[in-house]
Amino acid sequence: MSEPSKTPSIENSIDLEAEKREILRRYKLLIKAAKRSQSKEEKALIRKAFDVALEAHKDVRRKSGEPYIFHPIAVAQIVAEEIGLGTTAIVCALLHDVVEDTEMSLDDMKRLFGPKAAQIIDGLTKISGVIDQSNVSMQAENFRKILLTLAEDVRVILIKIADRLHNMRTLGAMSPKSQLKIASETLYLYAPLAHRLGLYAIKTELEDLSLSYTEPDVYKDIVEKLKESAKERNRFINKFSFPIIHALTEQEFKFEIKGRTKSVFSIYKKMKKQGIPFDEVFDLFAIRIILDCPPENEKGDCWRAYSVVTDFYKPSPDRLRDWISTPRANGYESLHTTVMSNTGQWVEVQIRTSRMDEIAEKGLAAHWKYKDQNSNENAIDEWLTRIREMLENQDSSALDFVDDFKLNLFSEEIFVFTPKGELKTLPAGATSLDFAFDIHSDVGSHCIGAKVNNKLVPLSHELKSGDQVEVLTSSKQKPKEDWLNFVVTGKAKSRIKFALKEEKRVVSDQGKEIVERKMKSLKMAWDGNAINKTLTYFKFDSAPELYYKVATNAFEVKQIVEFLKNAEKKSWYAMLRDRLLPGKPAGEQAPKNNIETVVTAVRGKADTLVIGEDQQKLDYKLANCCNPIPGDDVFGFITVGEGIKIHRVNCPNAVQMMSNFAYRVVKAKWTSKESISFLAGLKVTGTDDVGIVNNITKVISNDHLVNMRSISFDSNDGIFEGMIQVYVQDTNHLTTLINNLKKVKSVQNVYRFDKE
Repeated sequence: MSEPSKTPSIENSIDLEAEKREILRRYKLLIKAAKRSQSKEEKALIRKAFDVALEAHKDVRRKSGEPYIFHPIAVAQIVAEEIGLGTTAIVCALLHDVVEDTEMSLDDMKRLFGPKAAQIIDGLTKISGVIDQSNVSMQAENFRKILLTLAEDVRVILIKIADRLHNMRTLGAMSPKSQLKIASETLYLYAPLAHRLGLYAIKTELEDLSLSYTEPDVYKDIVEKLKESAKERNRFINKFSFPIIHALTEQEFKFEIKGRTKSVFSIYKKMKKQGIPFDEVFDLFAIRIILDCPPENEKGDCWRAYSVVTDFYKPSPDRLRDWISTPRANGYESLHTTVMSNTGQWVEVQIRTSRMDEIAEKGLAAHWKYKDQNSNENAIDEWLTRIREMLENQDSSALDFVDDFKLNLFSEEIFVFTPKGELKTLPAGATSLDFAFDIHSDVGSHCIGAKVNNKLVPLSHELKSGDQVEVLTSSKQKPKEDWLNFVVTGKAKSRIKFALKEEKRVVSDQGKEIVERKMKSLKMAWDGNAINKTLTYFKFDSAPELYYKVATNAFEVKQIVEFLKNAEKKSWYAMLRDRLLPGKPAGEQAPKNNIETVVTAVRGKADTLVIGEDQQKLDYKLANCCNPIPGDDVFGFITVGEGIKIHRVNCPNAVQMMSNFAYRVVKAKWTSKESISFLAGLKVTGTDDVGIVNNITKVISNDHLVNMRSISFDSNDGIFEGMIQVYVQDTNHLTTLINNLKKVKSVQNVYRFDKE
């Protein structure tokens, strides 16, 4: 789990006495944070766990040089203080690396700390193991193992998130390559998981810390601008809150009001999604009203407070979110509205009680704390049941599993009803087919349509909150490939993929029988060597794919027979070269190195880039998804069929690639800036003016080193938006062009965009 951050002990120039004092100080802070562990027995158990961990890690140091024991103490501190778990979780956090790293066994843990602690430590130890298979993403498979432990005890996952949070807080001591890999993995898996488990504060910190390593310049820029605008923001919040505070006080509410600034990562996401600079992100903060009231008055008091707010500021009817009547699946409860301030600025106001606020910040732990009073106590259990259902499908690949799981993590939710009035929670965008699979896998597999509010609708019909849905089935119906185009829930996708795979496997077995029978009748060898040559030559990914094509008449057995007969007479590499490099004149002498020629044909030609730890010049292609140019921070990604592809570090697909396929990522950097042109996309916006297009194209054509590939402009209500594709030499060249375009009259903003 934390193995990458360990390093052998270094005794020289270390004040061991000072370290002992610091370890003791941190331990005392932990005991103070363990508020729920007040009994002598519980404190003694924590002390025992601390002593065992201290002894186990006494000769180990982290990459930063500090004693390794600092890490388990910090994880236990997060578990106690920031998540709010009790003694058992604190003990397990202190011991989470002991079984993995020392001679101590699970039986020792069971004897010293009881069966429940041993079970959780076992779950944490299982997570840390990574399956080493070349055809499976190590990170994705590891993530699947993490979720499998949910079936045992949810505290396993909460401690794992605390472990990742502390590793992210101390990531500065790692190498840049490790920083990028760990930060990407955190963004891809751990932040969404923390969000789904209701750990809002931790999710936000994980995202911000990850961004500081994946996009350090952007992160610093946003932090700096937030600091610069802080005073002005606070003045606005005080002025906006003043009449609300006065009215709530008059009505004898017990309350506090906070101004919550949007996280750095949220601001970055909005800037990127809408293609706007920091100055145009208007919803930088929200006002939060936290009421102190007894449980029985919560709903009424929140709506009374809403009435007070709307007495002073006009609300937007489209932006009211009532998560008090129907809480989110992760237990989140709050009333959100967006109102117009006196300065003409929209402001989000969140109204909740102190109980709701604690659940929003600390998630599951606080949810359990209030469980006896909470009528929606089954929400988390229902979500965990769905996770377990997805895990039952062992046949799907780890990557498919992670993608299906992530589908539901950030989704807004809708609430629909069965014909009997039972409430079902689904992600926004869910269809009638998603609803059918949510009822039961067999119902989904045989679904032919649905009645929504007594009106017949197709499988792809998108549901809305409040819909009443009746599923129509037929025993003759079976899952189809096009269903994957419109279902949105992980459960539906995984079940459909599984059914299609099973059907394809049966057909593939029939194809295998056809091929083997034909080869046997011709007395031709059909062994591993013959199969591999055939797959490579005809560009099939696997033998089952070949057999499937044969069974469905998309590929003929006689092509295999002809190929294998020719392969006996002609050089294998000559045949492969002829296939990859068609059109060679008859009799032309083959290049000396057949293999290199074939590889070059597959990968494309090289430019001025060096790749890998030893900075070699290797062949590569530039990725179309982000169009990197010299000067961009880049990395290489080893693809299956197209050699090495170069991506920008901030490519839209970078986080997923680095998280799922870290072992296929290689270093890459530009070494020189030769006169080679690279394609870059620019988005230009401004006020529509006479001759604006002509003025923009003049600036571009005046730079003799810039050529345009395409240009398109669209105007609406006096505002224009232009998309221009230009060829430039490097990032400096592009920056100069952007600055020159910004000087054109009526142009407001110029940005680089990623995709063609």
